[in-house]
Amino acid sequence: MTVATTVDMRGYPRGRPGPVSDGTAIEGPYRGHYRETYVFALPGGPLRCKVHEPRSELFRFDRTSFVSEDRLLLDLRGRVSRIPEITVLDEHVLLQRFIEGRTLGRSPAGTLSARHAGQLGQLFGELVALDAGSIGARRLHDPVGPPADGDTGAFLDGLVTFTEQQVYRLHQDRFGSLFRELGVGERALDAIRARSRGLTSRPFTLVHGDLHRLNFVVDAADDLWTIDWELSMIGDPLYDLATHLHLMRYSPREAGRTARLWAGAVESVRPECARGWREDLATLLAYKRVQSVYTDVIRGAIALEQPGAGPVPGRLPVIAHRVREVLSRARVPLGLDAVPSLRRVMGAYARWIQGPASAGPHPEEHP
Repeated sequence: MTVATTVDMRGYPRGRPGPVSDGTAIEGPYRGHYRETYVFALPGGPLRCKVHEPRSELFRFDRTSFVSEDRLLLDLRGRVSRIPEITVLDEHVLLQRFIEGRTLGRSPAGTLSARHAGQLGQLFGELVALDAGSIGARRLHDPVGPPADGDTGAFLDGLVTFTEQQVYRLHQDRFGSLFRELGVGERALDAIRARSRGLTSRPFTLVHGDLHRLNFVVDAADDLWTIDWELSMIGDPLYDLATHLHLMRYSPREAGRTARLWAGAVESVRPECARGWREDLATLLAYKRVQSVYTDVIRGAIALEQPGAGPVPGRLPVIAHRVREVLSRARVPLGLDAVPSLRRVMGAYARWIQGPASAGPHPEEHP
């Protein structure tokens, strides 16, 4: 991947800075789920920018809607506060400003400060002010076609279908036995699809789609910036609240406070975008919990693979604990009578690593 004519990421060693011709250094790669990020200073000034390089070897667990995150951010300039600025070098090369600071991932879990909560509420309000007609950034072609504006049931059904077809069925030959041992069957998403038909209609708006702790950066002025707009889409505005609550792992009290913050911000800008939110939030949260099972089961399996040497030592208990936790959170929407024990989850992964001959239920491992 080449940026302008002087910065070519392919020429530098992975994992440590590499010099460019003017003596500055490239930092990175910083690895996310879908891409690597490189940070470097522009010649002649203190401003630092970042560019992304896709990690093509990894599975995609989430839909993408826009052709270019940078083009979307350029379109949002002046309409959404505290997002990365875009430097346009020419019509083909856009650089994204690197926000200096710390992510909320480095902050203690729990409540947001009053300042950050207020800025989060501002973000929610600014997002619902933007509908499909106000976003000029080009979107990817959807062969099925986008759902009609306000059809929240079709929007959720599309997400369910993506998880079912592009995450589970596409990789069923490789991971199917592991899912079956963990009690996650082929029809696990049917109940969510059925619930989607009862959702209240809400006008579609811009949705960030990935509002978790690592995508919020606190700068030196204690302002909250929102980064990583890669998974943005046009859809049900309530989906942002559900995703945020699911990923932030708030206490029940803080989750309730944040939900009311979202509702107040949305109702002050476009009241119709908050219709039925109390009744529908549970359905969207159920989808996010089930989606996490599919995602984390596969990611755990990939993390354990080490060609020719079996599981990476010490990782199995950690991964099994994480997978058991997501299974526990999704027990009700999955329809599980009981959550598999840690021992059973570890056994399922160990047999999956060894191959098909060792797969199958083992009676000595209690649920």
